[in-house]
Amino acid sequence: MSVKTKSLAIALSTGLVIGGLTGVPGLTNTFADSSAKTKNVAQMQKAPKNVIVMVGDGMGLGQMEVARLLEYGKTGELHMEQLDNVALLKTYSADNFVTDSGAAGTAIATSVKTNNESIGVDANGNPVDSILDLFQANGKKTGLISTNTVYDATPAAFGSSVSNRWEGSAAIARQLYDSNIDVLLGGGASNFTPEKQEGVDYVEKFREDGYAFATTKEELNKVGTPDKLLGLFHPSYMNYKLDVEETNSQEPTLNEMTAKALDVLSKGKNGFFLMVEGARIDHAAHAADVTGVWKETIEFDNTVKDVVEWAKGRKDTLIVVLADHETMGFSAAETMDIEALKNIEVSPEYMAGQLVKDANGEFAAESVKSVFKEYANINLTDEDVAEFTQNLKDNEGKVYPQHKIGWEIGSVIAKAYKVGVMDREIRAEGSTGGHTGNMVPVFATGVGSERFEGVLDNTDISKLIAETAKLKTIPGE
Repeated sequence: MSVKTKSLAIALSTGLVIGGLTGVPGLTNTFADSSAKTKNVAQMQKAPKNVIVMVGDGMGLGQMEVARLLEYGKTGELHMEQLDNVALLKTYSADNFVTDSGAAGTAIATSVKTNNESIGVDANGNPVDSILDLFQANGKKTGLISTNTVYDATPAAFGSSVSNRWEGSAAIARQLYDSNIDVLLGGGASNFTPEKQEGVDYVEKFREDGYAFATTKEELNKVGTPDKLLGLFHPSYMNYKLDVEETNSQEPTLNEMTAKALDVLSKGKNGFFLMVEGARIDHAAHAADVTGVWKETIEFDNTVKDVVEWAKGRKDTLIVVLADHETMGFSAAETMDIEALKNIEVSPEYMAGQLVKDANGEFAAESVKSVFKEYANINLTDEDVAEFTQNLKDNEGKVYPQHKIGWEIGSVIAKAYKVGVMDREIRAEGSTGGHTGNMVPVFATGVGSERFEGVLDNTDISKLIAETAKLKTIPGE
């Protein structure tokens, strides 16, 4: 148990938590002032023992519509759309009407608005408490899962505090260790190594603390149901669904990680809190990659289906499914060539890795043409190639890293197949790489899910969860 969690536990046991975290030395009063929306709900229902929050990163209504069309056709339904309660979520951050993932994750996890690029702190840089902290303080097990790195913005917001997310990956990894989270599954092995941690092997520290450890799907299957579990399945973020076959990936799926987490966490007699992130919906959307958005959203949606099935018949679980923000203004444009997009079998990022440079260190024109033809069935002219290669460098003339070259490839494909998505020039001018201020969906089912309705702010989510789970006393109620 971390120092922060110990303080919370003492406060709860002695009745110091009144209207939030008042009375706990050094801790910010995160949940003190619920909105009228969160207070005017009947308190008659039983409190859920377990809470599962599922975040589709960058998953707006457009991403859902594209996934539905390509997977099921225009009359089909996603599983998440069939949940009992539906709401819309405002997503602005403290310093911008368009949020980044750090500020959005912080608002969802802590009920505090912060600045873009910050995680787990308020707008003044002060650390704040997350809903995960409250669950730990109440003696419940906790878990975080992501198809990104486990120290990326969304999972990090539940278990760490840094003022600048781009400078804090190693620090976040250390804080996740200190947070004593029972289940931690995803990518990001590189920042737990002695090379990144001043000679300290943090995987070994987890093991010394009794964690089972897995690096592949096979190893995850073999660990059984330990009390604590760490799984790091890639040095960086996990592979796109589209690229699993091409890369010969040995990673577990989001469904498999979630199923294992439920097996481990449900051993606890007092219940648990679990956050599950389908992170690469956002990455695919940044690349204007309709096919990738389709596959990543369907994997996330199938995981929602599995979680709902797990909770079926139980009277002790709340499931909340939401997005943190929308990316690239996706829409199901009438002009979109659905069949051509369905035939694409790898991600733009993978395509970027197949480009070959010439003797001068420039991407060879014939290689560019070959990649677009082989993987996207697009015939580029010499003029197209010249424009494309010019777009692969930043303002200082440096060639973009592979994932950003993938963004440029995706934009060419989106234009060729007439996809309704933000133009590459607009993406390049913004500070978030293509996020929008659009409201995003919330779906909920289970004990207390009726609270999640109407138009909400992202700071309402943890307030509603805390009140529904009766983790604190609210003045006047």
